Amino acid sequence: MSGNELTWQQKFDLIRENLAEVLNPEIIEDVLKKGEPLRIYWGTAPTGKVHCGYFVPMIKLAQFLQAGCNVKVLLADVHGFLDNLKAPIELVEYRAKYYRFCITALLRALNVPIEKLEFVLGSSYQLSAKYAMDVYRLTAITTEHDARKAGAEVVKQVDNPTLSGLIYPLLQALDEEALDVHAQFGGVDQRKIFTLATEALPRIGYRVRAHLMNPMVPGLAGGKMSASDPNSKIDLIDPPDVVARKIKKANAAPKEVEDNGLLAFVEHVLFPASGLLDGERRFVVERKEGEPLVYTTPEAMKEDYQKDILTPQLLKPAVTAALQRLLDPIQKEFTSNPEWQEIEKKAYPAEVPKEKKQKKPKDKGTKYLEMKKAAEQKAEEGKTLNEATGADVGKDASEAMEKLNMG
Repeated sequence: MSGNELTWQQKFDLIRENLAEVLNPEIIEDVLKKGEPLRIYWGTAPTGKVHCGYFVPMIKLAQFLQAGCNVKVLLADVHGFLDNLKAPIELVEYRAKYYRFCITALLRALNVPIEKLEFVLGSSYQLSAKYAMDVYRLTAITTEHDARKAGAEVVKQVDNPTLSGLIYPLLQALDEEALDVHAQFGGVDQRKIFTLATEALPRIGYRVRAHLMNPMVPGLAGGKMSASDPNSKIDLIDPPDVVARKIKKANAAPKEVEDNGLLAFVEHVLFPASGLLDGERRFVVERKEGEPLVYTTPEAMKEDYQKDILTPQLLKPAVTAALQRLLDPIQKEFTSNPEWQEIEKKAYPAEVPKEKKQKKPKDKGTKYLEMKKAAEQKAEEGKTLNEATGADVGKDASEAMEKLNMG
């Protein structure tokens, strides 16, 4: 069903599905009730390689597009540079292009029409005079404490932070105005930045926006899925054997549902993805003995997992097969696109192993040789003196004994 065929309530329900929280939902309702398309932006800083965790926000972007929303994807190149140099400035341009290839391929793999999707490069407007003046205005009313607090869960934390990390959340707030949207979408870890935007933008004359937040889906090793932790994520272009190996090593304790990255991935990616691809939400687990386990809701899957009917040994191959189905078209697109391959090499150049420095024999010079010779000569003279002294001591001792005997 297309966005044009949905009622405003159906659109609203689709937009809110599986979200952890929505701030100012009345803004979204008002726009939908007027019959206008909701304008939403989602931003991503092009730093580490795009991994399978990106399927989580892509599912929501797909649902926004289904609901008839106009979606802007901000490739936040300036943000990536500001975040404690996660992305070196000379590589940011290539990484932004790489992200565009990846995000487009991700949405195509989900069978999502992307006519209402727009990519925006952050530096295309963040270097303008108006935007710069807005940054100055916002810094004039934002304390160091509030800026640090806002970015605490998003900006890389170090003991001695640079000012760039404090400016980062201010820019993210201002992007809402610059991109002219009704709502911003992100993870629940960005809640403090969204709160800053809600409180600060009206103080410089701009309106409040709605904020849509995805839950934080745990990685394969448990905890937050991170591009910097190779054990917690699967890259989009990882070959099938690597995908299977990483899932096999994933943390999935029997009967434990909490912090289980595989169950969370099924719930937030594989279930909705099957709905987009097949028109019906299903997760099928093949078994060597007996009929396959077929789940149509995450709740039923979790219940069987707690009862140990669905075991880790059954779950992992099923996740591998379902995920590989999503990755296959992306990987085929990558291998058939020389431009994408070239961008990937430029964006993430292979690290050249550092050569070990060979120790050069020290040129000790003529002075050292003269000193060494003098020391050897002195040692030889000392040896001769000791031998002579020892002989005299022995002679004196003999004479003394003779005198005692005579007495």
